[in-house]
This record gives sequence, structure tokens and C-alpha cells, in this order.
Amino acid sequence: MSVPYELRCRECKKTWANQPKAVCDFCFAPLEVVYDYDAIRKNLTREKIASREPDLWRYRELLPLPEGFSPQVRPGYTPLVYARKGGERIGSRSLFLKNDAVCFPTLSFKDRVVSVALAQARAFGFNTIGCSSTGNLANSVAAHAAKLGFDAWIFIPSDLEPAKILGTQVFGAKLVRIGGNYDQVNRLCSQIADEHNWGFVNVNLRPYYAEGSKTVGYEIAEQLGWRLPDNVVVPMAGGSLITKIRKAFDELVTLGLVEAKPVKFFGAQATGCSPISSAVKAGRAEIDPQKPKTIARSLAIGNPADGIYAAKAIRSSGGHAEDISDPEIVAAIRDLAETEGIFTETAGGVTYGVTRKLIEQGRIHPEELTVTCITGNGLKTTDVLADQFEYEEAISPRYVQFQEYLAAALARSGAEGAKLPAVVGAPEVPGMAQVASA
Repeated sequence: MSVPYELRCRECKKTWANQPKAVCDFCFAPLEVVYDYDAIRKNLTREKIASREPDLWRYRELLPLPEGFSPQVRPGYTPLVYARKGGERIGSRSLFLKNDAVCFPTLSFKDRVVSVALAQARAFGFNTIGCSSTGNLANSVAAHAAKLGFDAWIFIPSDLEPAKILGTQVFGAKLVRIGGNYDQVNRLCSQIADEHNWGFVNVNLRPYYAEGSKTVGYEIAEQLGWRLPDNVVVPMAGGSLITKIRKAFDELVTLGLVEAKPVKFFGAQATGCSPISSAVKAGRAEIDPQKPKTIARSLAIGNPADGIYAAKAIRSSGGHAEDISDPEIVAAIRDLAETEGIFTETAGGVTYGVTRKLIEQGRIHPEELTVTCITGNGLKTTDVLADQFEYEEAISPRYVQFQEYLAAALARSGAEGAKLPAVVGAPEVPGMAQVASA
């Protein structure tokens, strides 16, 4: 390869240099970025990575960045949290949470993919950028556009959560609400991209955009002391994230940065939109599109672009896919908040709830080192919890009334005299670094 990276068809393997293009003209399969790993191996070491700033650009040799690129936004390198209490609640003794609910700047993993896509948007000469989105991507594209000086057009289904709509409008982007589901919005954006000289991050810039997801995998391995976990549980919408985390692990093995070991990949979806998990459970190679009907709107893609590849990655790893209902999603959000102090959006409720289900099924064993991906912040989907809590009547500012209130509260909860369990440390993982203990 004469350049550090280029586009290649996933199926026929024809190369397409570097251009705003997502589909092969010959076989109509998706394009992906490939790299000169021999050149990278000579120059990239664990020590070099560790010496860099704690953001996703520390893995710059493994990202499709144009020559001379200088980042202005620094997402990534989010905490890997040992979830002692959260693990106990669902039956795991070695559960870790990759917490992109605190990713900069808009509190979801989409900040990773947008940063990489827009590096190429600038190189390709786009002044206007856009996306079709179920919410988190809209927030991220709008914020990055404001910072980097792009004009932004954001296209969304009209039924998105109010917090996500507000979290896009506040950055000054042009927001277009469409009376249809995500798949219909995405088709419209593909037509617009063909007619206008705009860079759509998940249409004509999609191969570059998807590479940003790999940094989740790099960080998991580095934060575990340059080793791979036994299991990874990943939410699936379009299906790209799970394939890119697997690609990241494979790249680290190829480069000699981690030792090879089997890693099982588990996909998580909402029952109301589960085309990939349904295919995996049925043993089908093809993905049957579904009409979404779920509170997990960030995962509500009925015809996932990378669904076939996600299912293939799951099956070939010996993993599985599962889905959970809307009430189970809400329960999982509350469980995670109550045990680990992590407030996740509905997609995180899906992954945590599916992790529980997989443990109950015996597909994940309690002692296996399992990483569950939390991809967005609960402040984005507060509407799903609106009927979960009630305001109590205010008490007067008198100590005697508080004593009465306290006695009644303890009687209701049965908590009087209860003792908190002793705090237990994280499982022993040689070389583990940058891991927050619950």
C-alpha cells in the first residue's frame, strides 16, 4: 500500500483510494478503511500511546486522518469502571462498564465517530455537513459543527426525545424533523447527499465515521493493562459498533500490542426493534427489516446497514444476541443508577439488562471478565422515567417533623439498623490501568 490508509470493498476487495464514498460501484457492498499495518507496527508502541494526551487521538496511526490534521475537539478515553455492586445485582463477579455516558462533548460515544468523520470532511472540502440521526449523532454533529465552523443540517424522526432535540438546536444547527422512522430519514439523506455537495457523516463519509468506533476497543484493552476481556456486550442500532470493536481487538493483536485470546461478542437490542438479535437467535444469515416500536429510540433502526456483518461477528466469536422489553429497559436504567451511580440512557439500559439476561441463560459465566458498553447519558432520555417517581409532600423546616418523617421512612423501607456491605476491591487484572473502582 502506497498510502497509510485507503477505502476497500468489504466483498470484492476493490480499492477506491480516499474519497467521500460509502458503496462499491461494482458489487454495491459497503466500503471500509484498510491500513498499512507493516508500517504502523514499526512506529507504534504501548509506551508511545501512553505518553500522549488521554483522548482518542492517542491512537492516531490507526485512524483515517489526513496529513497535517490537528484536533480541536478531544473526545474519548472515558472511564472503564469496575462494577462491584452492579455485577452483584445481575450475577457477575467481574463486570466492567465502559462509560461513554461522560464522553466529551455531548455525552455519547457518537462524539468519537463524528470527530473522525469531520477530519475527512474538512480534507474533502465540505463546508456543510449533515446526518440522519436517532438523537445522539444529531447532538454530536451539531456541537462539532459549531466548534469547527461548519454549517450543519440535521435530519431526525419527528418522535425523538425532547432532550435530544433541544441538545441539537442549542448548537445552532438547522434541524429538519421528518414524519417517518429512521430508515425513511436515512433514505432521504442519501438522496440529498447525491444532489448537494454536503458531507453526511453516516452516508458519504460513513467508512471514515465508522472507524471512530474502534477507539472504544483500543481503550478497553489499554485500560485492562493491554489485555483483552472474555466478553463484550454492545448495543446494536445499525450494527457498526460491535464490528469495529472486534476490528480494534484484531488490529491490536496484529500489531503485537496485546496477546491473542478468544473474545465473545454479544449484541444487545430492544425487543421492539431487534432485527439483528432476531436473526442471530434464529440462525439466519439475512436480516429481516422491522418497524421500530420501542422507547430505546437511539437503537430504533429497523433496517441496519451493518446488520449482516454484526451478526457474522457475533456468531464467529461464539457469542450471542439478545433483546429486552421496554419495562426491562427502564428497570435496568434504575438498577444501574442505584448500584453504580451511572445514569444511562435507554441504550445503556438495554446493554445492562441484556447482560443480566445472558448471565441468567448461562452464556456469560459469573467469573468471566465482561465489559458492558454504556454509550449515552441518561439526561438525554429522562422522559422514559417520568412515571417512575412521585413527589412527596413537603415537610415544615422543624426538626421534630423531620424525626417523624425519618421514623416513617425507615419503617416503610425496613432499613432501620441496616449495615452497608464491606467494599470489595476489583478483580486482579495484571497491569490494569485507568480503571475506576465502583
